[in-house]
Amino acid sequence: KQSANKEQTNQCRETIKLQREIDGTKTAVRFRNGQVTAPLAFSGNYNPPLIGCVEFSGVAETVINLEFDENKQALIGRARVTNVNMSGTGGIGSGVLARMVQNSIDKKVNPIQILATDKISFVVPIQNGGNVRMKAVNVRPEVQNGFLNVIISYQFQ
Repeated sequence: KQSANKEQTNQCRETIKLQREIDGTKTAVRFRNGQVTAPLAFSGNYNPPLIGCVEFSGVAETVINLEFDENKQALIGRARVTNVNMSGTGGIGSGVLARMVQNSIDKKVNPIQILATDKISFVVPIQNGGNVRMKAVNVRPEVQNGFLNVIISYQFQ
């Protein structure tokens, strides 16, 4: 009996996979109302006790918080699940699945590096034959409807 349970667990590995679209909702990034949001379509399966393998799919509504990481000198984003709409589970274990989705995002996606300051630092030649180095020292995001503005602070060297 023990080997049968082990075999069943192996056949029902708890996994989550991002999908392009589920139930008419496409995985995408949106800039609206001062926030970066991303509906993430997903599917997978899990093995709750006493029930057996359950296949599921759904959409996780996420907010991507943008911040400047001084240690990494980069603009990063962190996706945080705000709501999970499940289909295919009959409502069974939606709280557990929401935690699985957030854990999966944290392990595989977070943090999201958006822009590193070394990629936007540059040298400007000046007329007398010298150079001025423009070193990016800070990045501040501003989210508008439909787009993201990135304000860069430079230090002249």
